Amino acid sequence: MLFHLQQFHLKKGENGESRPAVRDVDACYEDGTFYVVTHAQSNKMKEIQNNAEVAVSVHFEDFFSSGIGENLGWVMEPHNAERRTKLREVFKEWYDFANNEKDENCCFLAIHMKKGTLRINHGEAFYHFDFEAKTAE
Repeated sequence: MLFHLQQFHLKKGENGESRPAVRDVDACYEDGTFYVVTHAQSNKMKEIQNNAEVAVSVHFEDFFSSGIGENLGWVMEPHNAERRTKLREVFKEWYDFANNEKDENCCFLAIHMKKGTLRINHGEAFYHFDFEAKTAE
């Protein structure tokens, strides 16, 4: 699944305020959390370290939401073994090309979802999700 991840830059804009940053990332969703393979020294991870609140928009699906980003550490850590197996399978067509698992900065980013909205037919219907309470309306 391809989605947009929005955060705030560490660098300030001309007005002195943090600037939003949007990135496309591939992710796998499981039980209220999106998982991304990334690099611990990337700007997105540095920004999450500074402010873990992120916004998510799923590409072409009219789904937008908010969550908390968490660095789960090096992909080769024993506690990441099951997740690594799943993500290698989900992203098998490009995983090895895009990731250097020997680099200890190759890590998993977990985005624990808080709230979200799915818009149907350009606003004909809306579904609101509370991932923490596991409810939808």
